[in-house]
Amino acid sequence: MADVMEQNGSANGAGPAGPEVGAPATGTAEPDAASRIAEIRVRIDEIDRALIELWQERATLSQEVGATRMASGGTRLVLSREQEILERFRSALGADGTQLALLLLRAGRGPL
Repeated sequence: MADVMEQNGSANGAGPAGPEVGAPATGTAEPDAASRIAEIRVRIDEIDRALIELWQERATLSQEVGATRMASGGTRLVLSREQEILERFRSALGADGTQLALLLLRAGRGPL
């Protein structure tokens, strides 16, 4: 994200002289810490890929539920179900969970 900055004031983790050629931006020049950060980021990237895949699957399934409901004469959405999902995410993750749930719901049913 463009609005996320490293503590040293640069967006890429480079110092005042700029990044080392070919070096990943870890925010530290200490080799052991930089290596550990790189290892952790590999797992973060794996999780990100899984989250994206799950997000897309959830949206597809939610759209299918809505289409099936509407084709059978039902309503476009079921507010009690949306409230249940919002509460589940809020209970588990707090205010950020509520925001995440709202995004998930919109991905599946579109904007209200």
